[in-house]
Amino acid sequence: MANTDPMTQRVELATVRDRLAVDGLVTEYAVAVDDGDWEAYRALFTPEGRADYRSAGGIEGSAGEVAGWLAESLGVYPVRQHLFVNRRVRFGIREQDRGDTAQVQADYVNPMCRAGADGESAGPDVVCGGRCVFAMLRTDDGWRLSGVVVQEKWRRVPDRRTAPVVH
Repeated sequence: MANTDPMTQRVELATVRDRLAVDGLVTEYAVAVDDGDWEAYRALFTPEGRADYRSAGGIEGSAGEVAGWLAESLGVYPVRQHLFVNRRVRFGIREQDRGDTAQVQADYVNPMCRAGADGESAGPDVVCGGRCVFAMLRTDDGWRLSGVVVQEKWRRVPDRRTAPVVH
């Protein structure tokens, strides 16, 4: 039986809206990294927001510091595609009722490619995967990242031997 209490329906609608918003923030994060839009990447974070890429051979630091490191280290791979799945969303209330928080854990697969000789992608040079943990905070400007921890679990460098062409 559907709940017809207007107050409960408003709370449920607000929860759905928050879920969509935090899911959208994860998508914006992936798009910013894949497109190399480091200004957009920084804008996804709160002013104190931090990111930790140490498990993937990177750094931990402010969103600005990490954006600079990403721009430099990912420059060799102009083709990137983060695919996030198995998103688990948990909401909480910050201490002293200062604002809402959320944590999203999402598994990812990320193929990265260098540009081929003709400017086209030559196929994945590196494929990695793992889990990202996104800490989020509702701000006056909407949901923002207060922290990201990348937990790379595996990395594969494909075999460069050429497979025969089958007609």
